[in-house]
Amino acid sequence: MSLNKNMRIVFMGTPQFAVATLGSLLMNGFNVVGVVTSPDKPAGRGQKLQESAVKEFAESSCIPVLQPDNLKDPEFLTALKSFNGDIFIVVAFRKLPEEVWKMPATGTINLHASLLPDYRGAAPINHVIINGETQTGLTTFFIDDKIDTGNILLREALPIFSFENAGDLHDRMSKTGARLMIKTLSGITDNSLKPQAQSSFITDESKLKIAPKIFPKDCIIDWNQEVRCIHNFVRGLSPLPGARTSLKNNEGSLLLKILESIPENEVHNLSTGTISSDGKHYLKIACKDGFLNIVSLQAEGRKKMNATEFLKGFRISDYTVVF
Repeated sequence: MSLNKNMRIVFMGTPQFAVATLGSLLMNGFNVVGVVTSPDKPAGRGQKLQESAVKEFAESSCIPVLQPDNLKDPEFLTALKSFNGDIFIVVAFRKLPEEVWKMPATGTINLHASLLPDYRGAAPINHVIINGETQTGLTTFFIDDKIDTGNILLREALPIFSFENAGDLHDRMSKTGARLMIKTLSGITDNSLKPQAQSSFITDESKLKIAPKIFPKDCIIDWNQEVRCIHNFVRGLSPLPGARTSLKNNEGSLLLKILESIPENEVHNLSTGTISSDGKHYLKIACKDGFLNIVSLQAEGRKKMNATEFLKGFRISDYTVVF
């Protein structure tokens, strides 16, 4: 059955991940009547106001944009109602109050970057890689009064490749998610989709994995872990926000973001956190079951560089790892 492309869609999202779905809706001829995104925020050294990726795309597509500070603000709610939306679609936005998600007659659908009910939360792409998963996926579901707990519409599994970092997986999932949303709208239109409670996917609530927001303190590498776990931690935080460690010498400390690594399982008698390097070509840090071979990194205040470039500028033999 052909899709009802006359239904009035209000799209809500902020980062680049959401742009793929918004673009897919437009390319497939859907009637997106308005967009809700975050307010412009100061960014960079000049602290110039920066528009969200969704706002830039929406305005270039001549779609009206709302940017509320407060989602319960009466003026915003009036403006949102004026769109007369039949359905709201949410991708990478914030928690909606009840007066918003209950507004459209058909409901409010969210696209989440995991196979719900696992990895509910703000950072599922990061956490699946940090945890060493080999599979993830995407889920569309109706929003309810809690976070990522609503009735599921569709799920699609995706493999996680060993060479991927969070940025790679993010880009691949944004495209798959866009296609899944089109399938979801098709199923809603022809009534072929039967929403399923997430409880039907849960065998043991205590074993559900979560994906909370990641803060700077959560990015510090624990060198006492196994090398494979540290490598997955690097992958899961690359390119942003970046797995971090500190080095120190007699003059002070140096904060590093490790962006690419190779795990090397090897028996050795070095203390955990010991730096192993020839001072020219390679930089490794000892873990309890091997070495983390650092391929690329970023020193505080500098650009990304490979290990060879880094070693040209730093006398690594003067440094020790802080942990």
